[in-house]
Amino acid sequence: MRKIDLFVGVVIGFIATIIGSFFFIMFFTDYSFIDGLYMMRAQKLLGKIITLGAILNIILFFVLLKFNKDLMARGVVLATIILTVVTLFL
Repeated sequence: MRKIDLFVGVVIGFIATIIGSFFFIMFFTDYSFIDGLYMMRAQKLLGKIITLGAILNIILFFVLLKFNKDLMARGVVLATIILTVVTLFL
């Protein structure tokens, strides 16, 4: 069991959430990514944007399971749990 795979899974989960949030802000708002983050934070909607961005983690989880990368898939789940706790405080 390689612990580095767990860490890589967590990092991949965070990156996938950032990419998902980027796509949501770019396609569904009239703002650029940074301006959209500031506007969503001012409107107290940043937690919801992070939650919508984490939808990519579900897809990523099943792709990693398909390629027998079980420890990386656990890392993606851990990243999702961490993001859930962070979202509760935003």
